[in-house]
Amino acid sequence: MRHRVAGRKLGRPTSHRLHLLRNQATDLFRYERIQTTDAKAREVQRFAEKFVTLAKRGDLHARRQAYAGLFDEKVVDKLFVELSPRFTERAGGYTRLVKLGPRKRDGAPMAVLELVL
Repeated sequence: MRHRVAGRKLGRPTSHRLHLLRNQATDLFRYERIQTTDAKAREVQRFAEKFVTLAKRGDLHARRQAYAGLFDEKVVDKLFVELSPRFTERAGGYTRLVKLGPRKRDGAPMAVLELVL
C-alpha cells in the first residue's frame, strides 16, 4: 500500500531529482512558463506553489528560505517584488498546467506549466 507516499521519483536519485525541481522552478519564475514532460510539470507545480506562498508571506525568514530553495538570487527578488503582488488575492492555484501532444522522438507526454495572471 502507498499510504502517505507523495511525489514521483522521476527515475532519478534523490539529489538529482531535487536539483531538477529547483532548476525548473527557478526557470518557471524567470520565464513565467516552461515546457517539459507531464510528470515533471506536475512535480514542479507542487514545488513552485510553495515558493509563491513564501513570497506572499514576504518576511525575512520566507525570503531566506526562498534563497535556499532556488538557484538564482535575481529570480528570488523577482518572485518577492514583481510576482507576489499578483497573487495577493488568490488563495492558491498559482500555476496552470496545459497538456500538449506527445514528444516526437520518444512519445513522452508534454505539458506547459505557466504562472496564472
